[in-house]
Amino acid sequence: MRIQLDIVIPVYNEGRTIIRTLAALAQIKTPFQVLICYDFDEDDTLTAVREYGTNVSIRFIKNTRRGPHGAVVSGFRASQAPLVLVYPADDDYNAGIVDVMVQRALAGNDIVCASRFMPGGNMIGCPWLKNTLVRLAAVSLHKLARMPTYDATNGFRMFSRRLFEKVQIESCEGFSYSLELLAKCHRLGWPIAEVPAQWRERTAGRSHFRVLKWLPAYLRWYFYAFGTTLLRRGPESVVCKTVSNPRC
Repeated sequence: MRIQLDIVIPVYNEGRTIIRTLAALAQIKTPFQVLICYDFDEDDTLTAVREYGTNVSIRFIKNTRRGPHGAVVSGFRASQAPLVLVYPADDDYNAGIVDVMVQRALAGNDIVCASRFMPGGNMIGCPWLKNTLVRLAAVSLHKLARMPTYDATNGFRMFSRRLFEKVQIESCEGFSYSLELLAKCHRLGWPIAEVPAQWRERTAGRSHFRVLKWLPAYLRWYFYAFGTTLLRRGPESVVCKTVSNPRC
């Protein structure tokens, strides 16, 4: 059966979490494969998968540039399916919404957001600084910049192949690519949908989310989103070349 969905999972020593996550993903009915994107050969994620095995189809992708951004972009470059989902390595509780996201994408939406802040979604145990910044960004982008999602900053998101073929990723830091692609898709006037999702503070491993370090990269696309709404700039201003910035 032809693969319809590539699930990109960036990892950094996720041996304690990855097996539960893969077991949860096995419930997905859409034909899919998992692209595990790693920095170095000694990463214990690889050891765990090889030792314990899994029922899902997996490809290991070594990153061309270390860090979460390099991992995700390496997965994008390696993917070939019509739809691509970026999925957290420690998330063993949201797999049930993936088929719903696929249906939203097949209905014509170029991005489907997993939303923590729409009715039915939630965020539990988030550190106060990250919680405050994320919620402020989400509310202002939805209410003031009129972004068509309650949760503009979540990296857990599904993208169409058309988006990768038309829009260049200019970001080089963290997960800011996700807000960038959302803002550019909105500027193009392409359809965006969302489904409710959960977020829980991890109980194993260590978070590599760097709020203050990555804040400038996020702010660039935050103001870009406001520029779309307030200045009404057209789709011709969107960079449409390749999937990623060659400097990253």
